[in-house]
Amino acid sequence: MKKAVLATSILAAMVSTSSLAATVYKDDTSELKIGGRAEARFNVSDNNEEYDPVTGDKVESAFNDKSRARLSISGTTQITDGLSGFGKYENEVDGSDGIKTRYLFGGVGTQAGDFSYGKQDTALVMITDFTDTMATFGADADGAIALNAGSDKQENNFAYKGEFGGFTLGANYLAEEEADSDQYAIAGMYSFDFGLDLGVGYAGGKVADQDANQVDIGVQYSIADFTFGALYLMNFSDDATGNSDDNDGYEVSAQYKLDKWTFVGVYNYATENDGDDDAVDNVAIEAVYKFNSNLRTYAGYKFEMIDDLDDQIQAGIRYDF
Repeated sequence: MKKAVLATSILAAMVSTSSLAATVYKDDTSELKIGGRAEARFNVSDNNEEYDPVTGDKVESAFNDKSRARLSISGTTQITDGLSGFGKYENEVDGSDGIKTRYLFGGVGTQAGDFSYGKQDTALVMITDFTDTMATFGADADGAIALNAGSDKQENNFAYKGEFGGFTLGANYLAEEEADSDQYAIAGMYSFDFGLDLGVGYAGGKVADQDANQVDIGVQYSIADFTFGALYLMNFSDDATGNSDDNDGYEVSAQYKLDKWTFVGVYNYATENDGDDDAVDNVAIEAVYKFNSNLRTYAGYKFEMIDDLDDQIQAGIRYDF
């Protein structure tokens, strides 16, 4: 029983980026799964327009294709009754950047938790996921002020994750290739039986010779067909002369599921330049319709409240396999 539970929990964590995955190989000790998505989508906004610096003629329109495809391969193998091995590779292909690696890591699972190394999420992601809920937009405040050690899909990442009843503990260390720029993070989340999740995390290290720190506090609550999430972030840093650059932000998310529909709304806000300016200030709404477990379509609208940014429309259709 311990053997089955351990392998199942590791595999579920590895394939969480896709709602489906097909088992292509399985024996008494090992399992290999393949999954992914094909996603045709587009964005319409005046932000996409570009002009020739000499003639002033428009060279790029407001329409921007953002189609992409992903392929994910993950596997587990049982070594002993209390020890497993696991690995995952996931890439993404789009029309502009070609093939890029999203995840590439391997590790071992023990009764004390999972230990892994490679390109993978950091510990604070389990908290930022409370408000990173949209197919189109969202997570802008976190993206504006988070350290690398508090963000998703980071290279050179030593990670640990353990589950103890309703409590999940995560930690990671980023061994950056640039000298004196390593970062680290630790986070904890407690899930109550009545649909409430509470999380808190800390990340620290060096950014451009500055001592940088980040604190995340998150809450998520689900009741019936509603799910609400909130995230508060603080980023404070000091350089060698003692000058500070302290900023904060927050995200709020609400979801409602009605049959095959999911309606989502988020608000994002973050500051920059030691809190003097707004880095992010927007509201986004979207509707998602799931035909079945494989196929969905969606459309979203972002209302920008910063003067030099324009509103955005984004829509797409996604097939998961």
